[in-house]
Amino acid sequence: MHDDELLTVPEAMARLKIGRSALYNLLRARRLASLTIGRARRIPAHALNDYIQHHLEEATR
Repeated sequence: MHDDELLTVPEAMARLKIGRSALYNLLRARRLASLTIGRARRIPAHALNDYIQHHLEEATR
């Protein structure tokens, strides 16, 4: 996965292994960055990496 890659909502759901509602909750709470291109929501791959890294660091504290 390249850091400049833009993922669709289903792709981000699959990578995080969460459902649509859970993903949109993260987006709504601004815990996961996204951008809108026209009507399409895209999640930068680096945002997923940052989210995962943040939670790994919290888990090891």
